[in-house]
Amino acid sequence: MSRVCQLTGKSVMVGNNVSHSKRRTKRRFFPNLITKTFFIPEEDRYVTLKISTSALRTINKNGLVACLKKAKEKGYLK
Repeated sequence: MSRVCQLTGKSVMVGNNVSHSKRRTKRRFFPNLITKTFFIPEEDRYVTLKISTSALRTINKNGLVACLKKAKEKGYLK
């Protein structure tokens, strides 16, 4: 699987390492992803998602069903 959050769409960003002499070399910034299993009581099933830790905070705030619905609308989730 690629390094993309399934709920927010966060992915790898590209930037530069900058040394003391200001010499620049390419580098990648990876999102802080975790694989987590959630239980959906409305559907009585488990779902495994690869999400960012910021998406986990959003799930704790808004609820899993609301976050899944929003991700499907935006096209991040099938």
